[in-house]
Amino acid sequence: MMFAKSTRRARSGAAIAGALLASGCASLPASGPTAHEILRSTEADRNAIGMRVVDVDSGVLAQVSAMDAGAQAGLTRLAALARAGRNDVVGPGDQLDITVFEVGASLFGTARGSTEGYDASAQAQRFPAVVVDANGAIRLPYIGLLPVAGRTPSEIATRIEGGYRGKSQNPQVVVTVRGNLSDTVYVTGDVRRPGRIELSLQSERLLDAIGTAGGTVAQTQDMVVRVTRDGRQVEQRLDRVRAASPDDLVLVPGDRIELIRQPQTYVVLGAANRPSQVSFDQSNLTLAEAVARAGGPNDAAANPRAVFLFRYDPTSAPSTASAATPDASQRPTIYRLNLLEPSSYFLAQRFAMRDKDVLYISNAGINRTAKFVSIINQLFSPFVAVRTVTGH
Repeated sequence: MMFAKSTRRARSGAAIAGALLASGCASLPASGPTAHEILRSTEADRNAIGMRVVDVDSGVLAQVSAMDAGAQAGLTRLAALARAGRNDVVGPGDQLDITVFEVGASLFGTARGSTEGYDASAQAQRFPAVVVDANGAIRLPYIGLLPVAGRTPSEIATRIEGGYRGKSQNPQVVVTVRGNLSDTVYVTGDVRRPGRIELSLQSERLLDAIGTAGGTVAQTQDMVVRVTRDGRQVEQRLDRVRAASPDDLVLVPGDRIELIRQPQTYVVLGAANRPSQVSFDQSNLTLAEAVARAGGPNDAAANPRAVFLFRYDPTSAPSTASAATPDASQRPTIYRLNLLEPSSYFLAQRFAMRDKDVLYISNAGINRTAKFVSIINQLFSPFVAVRTVTGH
């Protein structure tokens, strides 16, 4: 009876094995296509989106580097917002401290120690905090409405002195800014202490303001800085802003600075030791570093002759084929690297990764045959075991 069951099991396994053999090894599970299948997908009759395969060599590397440099040069940089500005003038909403010093006859009351309103000692009259109104003016006793917007405290003091001249004996005025709203910038987004920052005569720059706000909540490589000035917005990755460079803008009142967390990542798929989404975590990441972060090719499954990088390139990129593409400005490009060639490691050190690249390490073609053999062994191993136990 046991032998009959074993025979039926063996026949069932043979039938399954025959079905697998008939359908071919391509139907077996896999983590992705082989190099041969990728190349076949770029043939004209299979290539609906216009993919092309480019082998990485020194010439291609030079063209890709030129494309990257051109793309960076074509971006609008923060330096485009640069303009002269003053941060020492008064504007609407500012609070002013105004003190009037008088000698002799007092405009605001009887001088100390005199019944006739005259004293040789100086007297000081300090006004309560005076707020500049929406029209940029203040109102003072015996002067009335006085426009002050766009003027420095010393210029305002001179105008007040002129207003009191003839009404008071030798008036002297001191004006200071108690609450500064107009000479400020706003820092928001992914910083530790968002808020309003007052500017001083030190001519603070963009990085100064970010530092005053406590810095970013993530690494600078993951951050984008957006500056709004005069109704115009420009964005740039924060790690590309160097201290005291033209992009490190000298701030002017009213600037709005927003920090946005936007990590640059690439995806690793196929026969890698660690398929995953990986963050750049540095300003410039190379293909060699990207492969290393993925743990390199899996010795048991990968084909090191065929490491592919998938990305969209401008239509002027180097190509080895021609095909129609839905987007005329971009074309799907597959860069191929052979890690069995020593020169490839030098090329990979200079090949820059881009945000959202897909790094694919192809499977070795022999893997599917090995899987097929493994399945056959699993199907027939019970029959072999029974024959061993029964001695048949």
